[in-house]
Amino acid sequence: METTSPDADPFIDPITPEPPQRSIEESTLLVGRTASLTLATDSLIVLDSKNTQAIPFYNILWAELSDYEITIRFAKPTSNKVARVSSVNYPVEKPAHPHAISWVENLLNRAYGESQRKKRIKVLINPFGGKGKAQSWYLRDIEPIFAAARCEIDVEKTQYRGHAVEIAEHLDPDAFDVVAACSGDGLPYEVFNGLAKKSNARRALRKIAVVQLPCGSGNAMSWNLNGTDSPSLAALCILKGIRTPLDLTSITQGDRRTLSFLSQSVGIVAESDLATEHLRWLGSARFTYGILVRLLRKTVYPCDLAIKVEVSTKSEVREHYRRALNDKSLPEQHRNDLDSQINDRQQNTGLPPLQFGTINDELPDSWIRFSCDKLGNFYSGNMAFMAPDTNFFPATLPNDGCIDLVTVNGDISRTAAIRSLMAVETGKFFDMPHVNYRKISGYRIIPRNQKDGYISIDGERMAFEPFQAEVHRGLGTVLSKSGHVYEAPGVVAKGREST
Repeated sequence: METTSPDADPFIDPITPEPPQRSIEESTLLVGRTASLTLATDSLIVLDSKNTQAIPFYNILWAELSDYEITIRFAKPTSNKVARVSSVNYPVEKPAHPHAISWVENLLNRAYGESQRKKRIKVLINPFGGKGKAQSWYLRDIEPIFAAARCEIDVEKTQYRGHAVEIAEHLDPDAFDVVAACSGDGLPYEVFNGLAKKSNARRALRKIAVVQLPCGSGNAMSWNLNGTDSPSLAALCILKGIRTPLDLTSITQGDRRTLSFLSQSVGIVAESDLATEHLRWLGSARFTYGILVRLLRKTVYPCDLAIKVEVSTKSEVREHYRRALNDKSLPEQHRNDLDSQINDRQQNTGLPPLQFGTINDELPDSWIRFSCDKLGNFYSGNMAFMAPDTNFFPATLPNDGCIDLVTVNGDISRTAAIRSLMAVETGKFFDMPHVNYRKISGYRIIPRNQKDGYISIDGERMAFEPFQAEVHRGLGTVLSKSGHVYEAPGVVAKGREST
């Protein structure tokens, strides 16, 4: 990693190869009578007798030059959880316009990097999200940021459950770059499944990035991709987000096929989530309450299980994750491969065929079968965070072609069970000896000895009957901060990838 000498000029960008003097001239724009704007290493430096500040490039929303002045709009933090649109304006002399034009372009290049400018965004607002506050949060926290960044915005409120499926199914994939769900995790689930219904589903899922503007009770998607549940900060992340392929999982149950982007659960997690809907007033604490009650009861969920294992041991899972952190060219190459396929005629078809068949077909011979009489928790995840501070799947990657599977027996001691719950928040859950952790590409689960129960797919309750899952590598598209990993602590610390 390059370091900067203590004596180095802070206004010379070290990544620029030109000689220092020329670099200063090109990176600095003289404005007004006594002010200057300088492109430094990672921020815009505003030097003014009345207004001296450093604005991170990441916070720059837009800059433009008129006949007489330059205007720069940026997201200004007002607290750790809120950013508001602010601006600086300065007069520019007519002779300086040629330099100012190139300077503005350089600023925008620094501000957006490989992220797309002026995104075309279809915003879907769940008017019932966030206890009915989603629309007001959008108008106050999100819309001004999108507008300042010169995005093209089309807003629509969902009217009923499943409405977003219908909207996405009839959406023109060439009309928008992003579908932003102003909601919890339910609306992104509907959008993915609406795009999946299109005759050109594969192209639509790769062309349109699905994102979340966190305005619901469950905001796992935003925590994983943006590292925040703040609506205004998430809006900024979406503006600066990098197109990232996302694995999607086909779920077949009966004669139905749906897509999952987040997680699937049977057992204690599913029951603790879905059976505590009446306790939504507790917020995220209702989930903890539900788990504690069932842990103390030592509840078990018998089932027959079959899995297609890709990475079988925790040490191998850790190495798999380390390689992904270390080789950033792999996701970039994968993005390029997928982008090249967008206009391929073969992609103008529906969902990819199922390699392993459906729940109604014979199991593939390569799958490992288990009879689980004392299963306490079956939890498979495509993202790390399921809620704030609940990093159940620290080895998940957006597009490695696997879903991470956690299984825990229900007959472990109450002490061990409570320690497991606490370990999720402290980051020690993965290493607990009674936690089985694998990377798999498919599974089938058949509940036994229960007339009724809970199955959760992306937080949505499904029929309590057998189902099968199959992962499709990079079928979907999202926007993320890094382009290749989630904003969650992994099983290898970021910055310590190399061995």
